[in-house]
Amino acid sequence: MNFPAQNIFTIRSEADFNQAALEIFKHQYHHNPVYGQFVQYLNIKPESIKNYQDIPCMPVEMFKNHKVITGEFQAELEFHSSKTTGQIPSRHFVKDAALYQKSLLLGFQKFLGNASDYTIFALLPSYLERKNASLVHMVDCLIKKNQNSRGGFYLNNYQELMNDMRKAQAEKQNVLLWGVSFALTDLCEQFPGNIKGIRIIETGGMKGRKKEITREALHDMLNSAFKPTSIDSEYGMTELLSQAWSINGSAFQTPSWMKICIRDMHDPRSLVKAGQTGGINIIDLANIHSCSFLETRDIGKQNENGFSVLGRFDNSEIRGCNLMVQ
Repeated sequence: MNFPAQNIFTIRSEADFNQAALEIFKHQYHHNPVYGQFVQYLNIKPESIKNYQDIPCMPVEMFKNHKVITGEFQAELEFHSSKTTGQIPSRHFVKDAALYQKSLLLGFQKFLGNASDYTIFALLPSYLERKNASLVHMVDCLIKKNQNSRGGFYLNNYQELMNDMRKAQAEKQNVLLWGVSFALTDLCEQFPGNIKGIRIIETGGMKGRKKEITREALHDMLNSAFKPTSIDSEYGMTELLSQAWSINGSAFQTPSWMKICIRDMHDPRSLVKAGQTGGINIIDLANIHSCSFLETRDIGKQNENGFSVLGRFDNSEIRGCNLMVQ
């Protein structure tokens, strides 16, 4: 392939993205057996594809039963999705940890600023309780960019978390609390008004621990309890190396090497118009060593400001990314 992996971060235009996506598509068709067979099953010839919107997206479920890799390599990282009894987790084999970290840091910087400017406190109990969670690795990478001694992961020790955040604020540190939604609601209920002026990133939904609520309701609860400077949301998943971001309740947006397309729920090879609801397809060029073209089971819609996530297809498993109803 003539397109070096690091070049995905130099994409600046629609034409740049289209060229890179087509090169990666052809490469993955020939060197990723799982994706190649999927495209062949659809009876699609790679040379017939001229635009990234026409590239076939493979169901993310393929990561559950297959080793989805492009070429042969020894993985530097391996991420596993969450699962309940009887479910099979997705496995994402990451060839290049440095490429993953660059995608993470550049994406974070674009939407939230430099990670080193924040003292990050992570309240992610359901993720800490299992191994190989991509979210834990991601937040850990960001935490380590700040050399301050404070910050870190908290399981169920809410009082200690509140105490440490207040100490960090007293030291004039820029506090960012990253929490799974069900744990944030617990924090609101147990410590309302105990801290103000922090930045919050919410993710993960209720994970079956509580009744799902709308994102608006969660944000209202957080605003009432802590009066944060901003409430942001992260959209990602085990099968992706990049993330989309919603800043202070706005639509989700992606970095330049990642795009969202909304497919017709009854005809997966067709896309719907802006403003119409459909299934979310994701093109993540950072997945250059696995599969960059994925069909998710998430439902959403897109407009000129970005995209929103509306829920899941019926009978779909609950995922680790942020899927609270808009």
